[in-house]
Parts: sequence; C-alpha cells; structure tokens
Amino acid sequence: MPPNAKTKPSRYPVTGAGLGFRMDLIDQMRANPPRQVDFMEIAPENWIRVGGARGKYLREFTERYPFVGHGLSLSIGGPAPLDDGFLVDLKSFLDQHDIKAYTEHLSYCGDSGQLYDLMPIPFTAEAVTYVAERIRHVQDVLERRIGMENVSTYAIPDGEMSELEFLNAVIDEADCGLHLDINNIFVNSINHGFDAMDYLAGIPADRIVYAHIAGHYREEDDLRIDTHGEDVLPEVWQMLDRAYELYGVFPTLLERDFNIPPLEVLLKEVDEIARRQRKFNREEGADVA
Repeated sequence: MPPNAKTKPSRYPVTGAGLGFRMDLIDQMRANPPRQVDFMEIAPENWIRVGGARGKYLREFTERYPFVGHGLSLSIGGPAPLDDGFLVDLKSFLDQHDIKAYTEHLSYCGDSGQLYDLMPIPFTAEAVTYVAERIRHVQDVLERRIGMENVSTYAIPDGEMSELEFLNAVIDEADCGLHLDINNIFVNSINHGFDAMDYLAGIPADRIVYAHIAGHYREEDDLRIDTHGEDVLPEVWQMLDRAYELYGVFPTLLERDFNIPPLEVLLKEVDEIARRQRKFNREEGADVA
C-alpha cells in the first residue's frame, strides 16, 4: 500500500496534485478557484512583507489551499554567509501563512550579489560537509526540516562523486528532506550521459517532501534546457509513472514559470498528474491521496 494512502496518516506535508501560485493566474483563479488543485507552491521571496491588495489576495488563497514554499535565493552552496535576517523574515512568513513545507535548490546563486541562475556545487566530500552544515543552520533558524531539490545542470565542476552520490550524502548528513524534481533528472541524464531510471532508483525516497514535474526545451539531441516554459514531455511523464511504481504516490506539482498559458490549459496537466496518481492507487488497491 502506498505510504500516503488515506487509510493511514500521510507522511507528506501535502497530498495530491499541485500548481504554482503565479500573479499571471490570480484573476482567473479568484474568479473560478480550481477544484482539482490540491495544493499550491509559492516563492516566499516574491511575497515576504507584501501588503495591500496583493497581500489580501495571497491570504485568500492560503486560507483556501494548503501551500508549500520553494525558495529562490538561499544559495545554500555559495561562499557568502547565510543571511540570518532573511531567514528570520522567512520564518515569520512561513508561520503567518501556515506554509506546510519549505524547500530550496541544492546549488548556489551568488556571492556578494545575486546571479539569477542556479550554479552547480562541486561533488566533493568537503562540499558535502559545508553544505550540510549550512542546511542544518537554516533548519535551526526556521525550526523545521527543509527539503533540497536536485537541480538541472549544463556543466559540472570537477568532483569526487556522482550527482546522485552527492545528493544522498548531503541529505543524509544534513538530516533534511528531498524535493524531487523528475524533469531535472531527465534533463541531466541527457546533458551528462547517465541512465535516468538508475538515478531515480537510487534516490533517498524516504526523504521525499514533494515533487516537481515540468517541461523543458530540446536544444540538441544531447542538450536539454530546463525552461519550465513547455508542456511536460512523454518521457518525463513515464519517469513519474516509474517513480510512483517504485515509491508509491507522493504529492506532485506542475512547475510552469514562463510562457504561462491560460489556466484551463495548465489544469489539463494538473489533471494528468491526478489521473496517474489515481491509476496507481487503483492498481495498488489504495484510496486516492
């Protein structure tokens, strides 16, 4: 029986199929709140200390839907000290809106300034120790376990281990969760020439907080760009199916950040997530999560 079947309490902070909370969609969602969306995701940096009409709109939604937070600027692997002032503000925001989980990228995005991109961390034992210590500090300040997301990359610095070994080592040493990105595994498997299904079979699945599924751009046969601006490809849907087969149904969110179509178009992909979740649960004889 999948770990999040309704016959016993879920170990996940949310359940079902999710959608990102985007300003482009607010008017459409206020006019017709989507019933098939089980949870929403927000980037706290875009909303901390936001008041006025925007703040009221956010409160409408956080009172209606469970929310998770996915950060953009923590730079957990970066050389600059962590910003404790930001972490205090972040904790207040997460508590104020009852955000069910907080995750960030296993990467870095700046030093003295913001790079506005996700840079890969060298896959070394020294980096494992460094990053894990910073994750533990964040968890101490936030007073909650966080999740780290496997990121897409296009060049990898010299290292001593594989991406999967590095991911497992960091999560184990930091005692944090895994924000599983299905699309990023597939993108990296093409860009760096490894077997995506082997990677999927080796993740620390007991640490999954929730998952992303997204579209990407095919630049060349051996180069994929993680745009979050395309429809989910069949190969990535197949990976999601395999993940459910391996680990049971876990909460899964459609990530769409660019080229955002009308809400009814996005909801078709949210419906597809839910359909696959129901299919697996029926096969397993479990209630739909």
